[in-house]
Amino acid sequence: MHFIDPEEHQLPLLQKMYKEYDEGKAPDYLEKIASMLKEADGFIIVTGEYNHSIPPALKNLLDHFQKEYFFKPSAIASYSAGRFGGVRAAVHVRAILGELGMPSIPTMQSYPKVQSAFDDNNEPTEEYTEKSTNKFLDEFDWYVEALKNQRAKGKPY
Repeated sequence: MHFIDPEEHQLPLLQKMYKEYDEGKAPDYLEKIASMLKEADGFIIVTGEYNHSIPPALKNLLDHFQKEYFFKPSAIASYSAGRFGGVRAAVHVRAILGELGMPSIPTMQSYPKVQSAFDDNNEPTEEYTEKSTNKFLDEFDWYVEALKNQRAKGKPY
């Protein structure tokens, strides 16, 4: 499992996608991320909500790659300081993920009032949080296995 944080990787604004470099000629930072994406069987996208949409750094990170995502499921977890839990951002990122070839699972996991959603030991402060998160992760695992099995059979085109 890999954790790719746009804050950690600080990619420059997109000027050239990974796929536009000749093989082995992309900058090391793109090769590193591409390697992690290629190894993955699915992606959990975690997004905050900024101005009713996703953070620019997340969009920039996603846009640097494409075929590395193909036919791999995604799951969307969103958060915000307000009571909607980032669902407005989640709806935006769902459209982006589909276009990138990593369709999102039906369930989206939101964390409203994130500043108080977990205690100092990272335990949920609301009863429903653990149950809904486990359901979300179980569904994601199901889609990961299903699409992994289908990818083993080849592409649909």
